[in-house]
Amino acid sequence: MAGGGRARPNILVTGTPGTGKTTTCSLLADATGVCHINVGDLVREKGLHDGWDEEFECHIINEDLVCDELEDKMEDGGNIVDYHGCDFFPERWFDCVVVLQTDNSILHDRLSSRGYMGPKLINNIECEIFQVLLEEAKASYPEDIVTALQSDTVEDISRNVTKLTEWFNNWRPRRSS
Repeated sequence: MAGGGRARPNILVTGTPGTGKTTTCSLLADATGVCHINVGDLVREKGLHDGWDEEFECHIINEDLVCDELEDKMEDGGNIVDYHGCDFFPERWFDCVVVLQTDNSILHDRLSSRGYMGPKLINNIECEIFQVLLEEAKASYPEDIVTALQSDTVEDISRNVTKLTEWFNNWRPRRSS
């Protein structure tokens, strides 16, 4: 059961690249004093991948290695996990799953400024249009812990961090029955 035995909650922040996950997670970690785990950085630093995808210009994540690396840390609680996918993490790890969403034209500009082009750009924009990550989160976790938050502007990010900080501060562990 999520939260069973943990003194502090775990939060997953997911969404299409460019929706503001890392910015939101960094600010939230500063506000709550918990650990921000950027899965992309972890994969690169610890070699938790199976090579490089030339078409999408990214590492091919080894989900089993990532889960093995994070297991003990997640059981302790007090983590904010930042990654664009969510369906491979164990359900028991998270007390809150946040899906950041961004207007397609804003997202296009953000990704283009990062150098995304061709299939990588198109794939990510289509994921946002069809709300792939929101549907993935709803299919992978109890719907009552999944929330979608708009992340178009600095004001949106600030509002989201305030809302999540309040949630974090009010969280209480579930009692075992």
